[in-house]
Amino acid sequence: MARIGQVMYVYPDKYDEYEKRHHELWPEMKAALKEYGATNYSIYLNKANGELFAYLEVPDVDKYNQIANTDICKKWWAYMEPLMKTNPDNSPVAVDLHEVFHLD
Repeated sequence: MARIGQVMYVYPDKYDEYEKRHHELWPEMKAALKEYGATNYSIYLNKANGELFAYLEVPDVDKYNQIANTDICKKWWAYMEPLMKTNPDNSPVAVDLHEVFHLD
């Protein structure tokens, strides 16, 4: 199982809406995340600076990355684009983190 950690960025005036939309995650998006292998997925917000820390586990990183090609993922990105820093394709600006420690 691969562990993925990322930092993303939500706009300070959009914290509540960002959280609301994730509490109301579309069933189709939730199903896609599971279909592409995402488990133990959590997102944390640093309210001091708008940084989001995302953590998830996947059995196959290459398969998980293919979710970006799905219509539901692209629709979700477009829905979230007004709330956060994004790339030209509406995907979130994300910095992949390098794992330096894991306690088994």
